[in-house]
Amino acid sequence: MLKDHTLLLITCFAGVGGVACNRPRACARCDTIVVAAVSEPQALLPPLIWESVGRDIADLVYQRLAVLDGGGPPTDLAAYQPALATRWERLDSLRWRFILRRVARWHDGTPITTADVAFSFAAYQDSLLDSPARRSLEGLSVRVESDSSVLLTFARSYPEQLYDATWHVRIIPRHVWEPIPRDRWSSDTAIAHLVGSGPYRVARWDRGQSLTLERVPEARAVARQVIWRFAASAEAAANLVLSHEADVLETVPDPARRHEFIADTSLALFPYPSAVYGYLGFQLTGSGALSDRRVRQALGLALDRTQLVEAVFGPGTAVPAGPMSRMLWLWDDREPAPMDTSAAGALLDQAGWRRRADGSRRRSGQPLLVDILVPATSLTRRALAVAIQQRWSRLGVQAAVTAIDFPVFQERLGNGKFETYIGAWLDEPSPRSLSEQWTGAGWGAQNYGKYGNPVFDSLFAGVMAAATPQQARDLWRQALDTLAADQPAVFLYTLTNTAVASKRIEAFRVDAYGWTRYLPDWRPVRD
Repeated sequence: MLKDHTLLLITCFAGVGGVACNRPRACARCDTIVVAAVSEPQALLPPLIWESVGRDIADLVYQRLAVLDGGGPPTDLAAYQPALATRWERLDSLRWRFILRRVARWHDGTPITTADVAFSFAAYQDSLLDSPARRSLEGLSVRVESDSSVLLTFARSYPEQLYDATWHVRIIPRHVWEPIPRDRWSSDTAIAHLVGSGPYRVARWDRGQSLTLERVPEARAVARQVIWRFAASAEAAANLVLSHEADVLETVPDPARRHEFIADTSLALFPYPSAVYGYLGFQLTGSGALSDRRVRQALGLALDRTQLVEAVFGPGTAVPAGPMSRMLWLWDDREPAPMDTSAAGALLDQAGWRRRADGSRRRSGQPLLVDILVPATSLTRRALAVAIQQRWSRLGVQAAVTAIDFPVFQERLGNGKFETYIGAWLDEPSPRSLSEQWTGAGWGAQNYGKYGNPVFDSLFAGVMAAATPQQARDLWRQALDTLAADQPAVFLYTLTNTAVASKRIEAFRVDAYGWTRYLPDWRPVRD
């Protein structure tokens, strides 16, 4: 462990993020938090952000109209708290009126008006920018009533209107971005254009290294400065915290390294439920072995999923009944189907894949071969793939594990060039985003395996239109039964993450849907 004065020098050292101190002992009063991050965002303008690290940073710079408390149904109107809007009202089945805070201003001092709101929604809806939220905002129109009153009109009546009006869109300044052609927004790297209304502003961005946020004068945030250190991998990010070059890490990347953080008495660990679920997805198109539902069911039955994921992620890892994390309000706590190798073997026999003397399974002389695609940057997904490979081999299935760079991994998924892959999905509070993965509407989006079942699609639509949370849960359970019968994927895990923070950070807590949501309340300890 580093000596105290060495730790203070490291925190103040300019290479760590530009923090300057006149004396080593002054560093503990620098009011700075250093966050170790895996990867660097491509953009920080909200409509252009796809990566979670970009969202986490931008949420400290920009604001929504209102904020949904984590863990509750988006249809619960009482779960929303004011942000840029002080109040809102539903006028009828299609229209909502929002009233802005009259004193709200951009970081450059310009007043925030409803013209900024209308401009922001139009940017998110622009096909040229192709924001991830564009589909959720289709048919929504915004009309300025006054400088402080704006009217949102939806194309249809449905329970999650308030969610769509507030969750997806961070309000951006019209006076900054309107003069710039939208086809140039993605290439604009000027920090001066990253003007927000949140508690922090972007002060410096050293591409490939770090990004610095500074507290705006009127903000209630505690830390004066927050620095993101960008690491090339999860392991490198962990090393930044273990070497005391960073104070905070979103989650321990490898459970096998947990003991290293425990052994460091200057660090504290904070478990919290993850909004991520992981799964083994199948390619369902073509005439290969995986187009046969019996083969997919057999491959699922060959796995003791609870044992498998606990071996990789540790005790407390849950196996979901379908595509959902424990944070999703529709969570169903049914136990996973138990491993049954006898039933798995019988299904493969029925499909014509019979064991030979050497233990392999063949049909028409051809061996049953399955490739598992994983991103090389994820140690846990690779470990899962190897464990699955070993278990399938006992069934006579020959599996290969192909680990490739993440951009190539995404490209191959998008082009359908895989047999199976291990994916991970970050839930939103609404289950609607799951439609892009598991319904026919997701073909060409995130439904990489091209699963399609009209029964499931109908049940899913019913979930989204349900009048009450209980009705939604009943329909969701039926939808999960349909998925289980079709086996388009083997749903493997939903995690309990473990954040790490230096004990010099007080009031530390996280939100699984945006883990830096409470960062303005974190308090660096002063000497």
